[in-house]
Amino acid sequence: MKNFALKPQIHSFEKFKDFADEFKIGEGDLVLTHEFIYEPFMKELNLKADFIFQEKYGTGEPSDEMIDKIFADLPKKEIKRIIAVGGGTVIDISKLFVFKDAKNTLDLFEKRVPFVRDKELIIVPTTCGTGSEVTNISIAEIKSKGTKMGLATDELLADYAVLIPELIKGLPYKFFVASSIDALIHAVESYVSPKSNLFTEIFAVKAIEMIMNGYMAILEKGEEYRFELLEDFAIASNFAGIAFGNTGVGAVHAMSYPLGGTYHVPHGEANYQFFTEVFKTYNKKKPDGKIKEINEILARILNIDADADVYGELEKVLNKLLVKKPLREFGMKEEEIEIFTDSVIEKQQRLLVNNYVPFTREDMLEIYRALY
Repeated sequence: MKNFALKPQIHSFEKFKDFADEFKIGEGDLVLTHEFIYEPFMKELNLKADFIFQEKYGTGEPSDEMIDKIFADLPKKEIKRIIAVGGGTVIDISKLFVFKDAKNTLDLFEKRVPFVRDKELIIVPTTCGTGSEVTNISIAEIKSKGTKMGLATDELLADYAVLIPELIKGLPYKFFVASSIDALIHAVESYVSPKSNLFTEIFAVKAIEMIMNGYMAILEKGEEYRFELLEDFAIASNFAGIAFGNTGVGAVHAMSYPLGGTYHVPHGEANYQFFTEVFKTYNKKKPDGKIKEINEILARILNIDADADVYGELEKVLNKLLVKKPLREFGMKEEEIEIFTDSVIEKQQRLLVNNYVPFTREDMLEIYRALY
């Protein structure tokens, strides 16, 4: 049984210029990024690479419409390396450009074309949440199907993952919190996954400790203190990505996809809405086993008894950082409780197999009802 794999080499630099110099970015490189990242960190370097700014093709999270527009604008000359410098949207899109002759997003996600890779991939995250720089997954909203879809194949793994804390400084506080909560969820879901093992647990636990201890410090010292912790959060996100890249994530992600796909709720914030409620359900259905271990880890950080309401207390802490809202405040309608549940059952089995315990349809209906 395969326990663990890590393909990307992981590098870190103080400044983007140091990275550009060491990796000799220039002709034959295509950099997908944002103009607001290019202007302060890249423009003055006069790099000879080709640049594409993602925001010129649409806003929000990646969709098939957005990606297909970028496919149409890719340089016609030979590209040897794809370099992603951005958050989850930029990274997920960039992964799809490594394939020879790929032109259509839906064809890729429905695996109707051969995955023949002919380019190197370098990923430089500018948030502290997705961990996507070390995973083999790309997520996109497929508008024709009204949901998000995931493509998971080892051809999507980066050759190099590069951490540059300087690039996270401009992340607004709300996005910093939402993205890092996403990383926390990656680590916690990974820990209780049926595919979890001693190798992945090392990364998951360290990520949980770094993120939660960081949150406790920020709550004590104020929002601005996060700037002292950017390297810690970048590494913790990477650790969480390594963990869930090997184990997968489960119902938290699966149940958030219809909300994100229908109402364009950012990925981290959508996951946050379901996090504690899913784990309360896990705890109720099977209180012994791996969830007992994760409860003890969280209780120790929260400085509470392990027999206390761990997820209630965790929610209190997270709510001080980012207020959790009823699902109806995002626009969700009551009749969509059943529609979303059936959509998850039909389209997210890739994730549901990673649940700590199997969920019935009624389990998911109860979670949606409780959060509505």
